[in-house]
Amino acid sequence: NPSCIHAARHMGKEGRSVTGRSPAAKNTEFTVYVLLAVHPTEAETAVWNQVSAVLEEAHGILAELQSYNGAGQEIREAIQNPGDLALQEKAWNAVCPLVAKLKRFYEFSLRLENALRSLLEALTSPPYAPMQHLEREQALAKQFAEILHFTLSFDELKMTNPAIQNDFSYYRRTISRNRLNNQQLEAENEVNNEMANRMSLFYAEATPMLKTLSNATTKFVSENKTLPIEDTTDCLSTMACVCRVMLETPEYRCRFTNTDTMLFCMRVMVGVIILYDHVHPVGAFAKTSKIDMKGCIKVLKEQPSNSVEGLLNALRYTTRHLNDDSTSKQIRALLQ
Repeated sequence: NPSCIHAARHMGKEGRSVTGRSPAAKNTEFTVYVLLAVHPTEAETAVWNQVSAVLEEAHGILAELQSYNGAGQEIREAIQNPGDLALQEKAWNAVCPLVAKLKRFYEFSLRLENALRSLLEALTSPPYAPMQHLEREQALAKQFAEILHFTLSFDELKMTNPAIQNDFSYYRRTISRNRLNNQQLEAENEVNNEMANRMSLFYAEATPMLKTLSNATTKFVSENKTLPIEDTTDCLSTMACVCRVMLETPEYRCRFTNTDTMLFCMRVMVGVIILYDHVHPVGAFAKTSKIDMKGCIKVLKEQPSNSVEGLLNALRYTTRHLNDDSTSKQIRALLQ
């Protein structure tokens, strides 16, 4: 696993610390903690175990999505030869196992949403301030970062794979057609109409996993009216600052042993920015934002474009406030 990023005030024997200053955070000092392995404390264990089970499944989900080739050829042949029943059957048999996979991915997004909720509750609960939480619950902060890393990885793969929506559209059209002909297909038991509608909405999003997490974070804030919104947004802005400092400081960057660690930092940074932008009333791009957006975008643009284009697109298309009047022309120009 790539190194994990933590905000902490003190340096420990497992990590190294670096202080970064952010004008956007009113020169608050952040000490960055990079830990290779973090073991949960007794207080963290219950939530850690729950989230751990979800994260273990995440690796398999990414591997399945990576090898998802779709049934494009079979679908094309079936559409071009509507009278050939053998080709219709061949396409249907190719699409059904793929739709079962897509259903699995969708159901996993619901489990991920619950895991995120548990982490948000643990990392924002009174009486501790966000900074204290990130120090006290380092193992949970690491899991939060890993969820974001998975989410951005999933969405990058999904964005570049048009077969997903093509396969699912073909599946739905075939079911509708057979319903008109009063034919019940076996696969319909697997994905009923209500499930198909929910999956349709999920896959219609450019970044479905990120959208799920953004909605879950917004819902968490609106349901916890007694919790100051800053407790959530400060937790997110602290993590964004930690990642930015690590990426833009040559002294720390040169210690990254592989590009995976760089990507991990970039994905976590973009993930927390997007969540912050959804939850904060004025968002991440306003002058009053506690996230140094200019610095974050610049640090992304310094990387090879093939590794950051998906992340820049996530900032362009899945944030809420980028096109607000309060966003400076400079920041908009950086994301052009």
